[in-house]
Amino acid sequence: MSLPAGAVAMVDEAEAAPVAVADRPTAPGRPRRKRKGRLDRHTGLWAAFFLAPTTIGLGVFYLWPVVQTIYFSFTSWGPFGGHTFIGLDNYEAIFQDPQVGVAARNTLYFAVLGLLGLPVSLVLAATLNRPGRKGVSAYRALIFLPVVTMPAAVAIVWRWLFNGDFGIINSLLGSVGISGTSWLSNPDTALLALAVVGIWSTVGYNMVILMAGLQSIPKQFYEAASLDGAGPVRQFTSITVPLLSPSLFFVSVLSVIGSLQTFDLVYVMIGKTSPALPQTRTIVYLFFEKAFIANDRGYAAALAFVLLLVISAITGLQFWLQKKWVHYA
Repeated sequence: MSLPAGAVAMVDEAEAAPVAVADRPTAPGRPRRKRKGRLDRHTGLWAAFFLAPTTIGLGVFYLWPVVQTIYFSFTSWGPFGGHTFIGLDNYEAIFQDPQVGVAARNTLYFAVLGLLGLPVSLVLAATLNRPGRKGVSAYRALIFLPVVTMPAAVAIVWRWLFNGDFGIINSLLGSVGISGTSWLSNPDTALLALAVVGIWSTVGYNMVILMAGLQSIPKQFYEAASLDGAGPVRQFTSITVPLLSPSLFFVSVLSVIGSLQTFDLVYVMIGKTSPALPQTRTIVYLFFEKAFIANDRGYAAALAFVLLLVISAITGLQFWLQKKWVHYA
């Protein structure tokens, strides 16, 4: 049907006329963009609201003490309080102090001994993770119990066990004809005794992490390996260990950091009058002596900052080495 001549003219004028800015097709999209912008700001405000408690807590209880410690490491404290800026004198004193070298050696030795707990945790985790094992929850709770026990209580109990006169360990050794020693006052055995307690305290936590890693390994891998004739040992070395390497790496990092910060076991089990203290004094215990006994807080702050740098360097080295042995599925 053909249009009248007047209507055709109006259509031609409408097509030829420029489209007003307010009438462009893109106009309806602008309110949507505005609404999206308001929603983004709204979401951002709620995110900031929920993140604020954690951010404030980290700032007040972690970052600000670190800043204060760094500042105090460049100061000298008087006997009645107050401090003066002395530059790098505390750091020069640290590198000339023979006690720092001995404490650093003891701390690193303790950290290496602490890593021996990883194979123990792995064996316990693999044993409890076997199909058909009964009482897994009870065993897991018993092994995990030292983790939730106060370190001071653990140290007091083990101090009784290691007692050279009436300790249970020497009594058991005496029943089989072996003469025990004063484990915590003998310089040759004191650090080893501390390492045993440290491993016993952390093996439960490491075992739970490794059990979670073992349960995440697909069963099909073991079934395929069995069809190919692989035995339990080959399956453990070729499937379990590679796929469990992220969990092993995680617990190794935590174990090293925890071992480098050891203080409570030395303080409670050894004590400041023990002849084995020089062989068991750690960096954190030396920090305690300098800060709260000698009242040399500037020196102690410098010692704490050096320990922070050492822990950061060792952790960075572990992250660099994990590229060579950790396999992420």
